[in-house]
Amino acid sequence: MAKRKAPARKKAAKKKVAKKKAPARKKAAKKKVAKKKVTKKKVAKRKAPARKKAAAKKKTRSKRR
Repeated sequence: MAKRKAPARKKAAKKKVAKKKAPARKKAAKKKVAKKKVTKKKVAKRKAPARKKAAAKKKTRSKRR
C-alpha cells in the first residue's frame, strides 16, 4: 500500500503549488491576449473519428450477443 500512497501525496503537493501560483497565473492570463476560441465545428471534426469508432464498436457488440 505504501506505493499507492505516494502519488496521492504528490497530488496534494501539486495542488498546494498550484494554489500558490494561481494569482501569478491570473496576472499572466490578463497580460496575454485571450486565446483563440476553438469553434464547435472544429471540435466536432476532431472528435468525428472517435465517434465513428464508438459507433462501430456498438454495432459489433450487439453482434456478439
